[in-house]
Amino acid sequence: MLFGPGGAGKGTIAKQLVARDPWLWLSRSWTTRPRRQGESEDAYVFVDRATFESRARGGGFFEWAEFLGNYYGTPLPTPPPGRDVLLEIDLQGARRVKELEPDATLILLRPPSVEVQAARMRARGDDPQHIAKRLAAGAAETEEGMAIADEVVVNHEIGQATAETAGIVDRYRSAAREGGGSCGGTTGTVGPPSDPTPDNPTEGS
Repeated sequence: MLFGPGGAGKGTIAKQLVARDPWLWLSRSWTTRPRRQGESEDAYVFVDRATFESRARGGGFFEWAEFLGNYYGTPLPTPPPGRDVLLEIDLQGARRVKELEPDATLILLRPPSVEVQAARMRARGDDPQHIAKRLAAGAAETEEGMAIADEVVVNHEIGQATAETAGIVDRYRSAAREGGGSCGGTTGTVGPPSDPTPDNPTEGS
């Protein structure tokens, strides 16, 4: 599971991981926030509050939370057989998933500095008010995230962070096989590191 503050690169890294690893399956989160200009249509399942709340009442989310006035939720995963489920999630979601699935592996993705995080958010078109609120929340999130994370990856640039995260996935899979268990039921391995790719400024909450 990948979690961290906005500007950490979760979405871009998650997509690169599943593109290179046939044994990973990415669960696409739902949100009620509007899609940003230039943001991919498959970044989230974009819905209105009534639709989100209806699904929540019906027990259709693995976890969900409200952040800065918008809902974010992880639908109950339905991966193909033999795949590891990859969640791209925030701190609240990470805490909840760990309660429900203690064996889940939490990987905290964090930007190298607050200044870089702010620059990435400006580049993706966030307004100053949202950036200020996100940065204020991000400091506390990172501190708590460091306490609960199994692994931490600092995203200096996407290629480096993707390769580090892929290596972590491979290591945990190997440990699961050697211990006679499983990591989400998969026996696959991660491929070679991809070429460095610039950060995607449209990613994040």
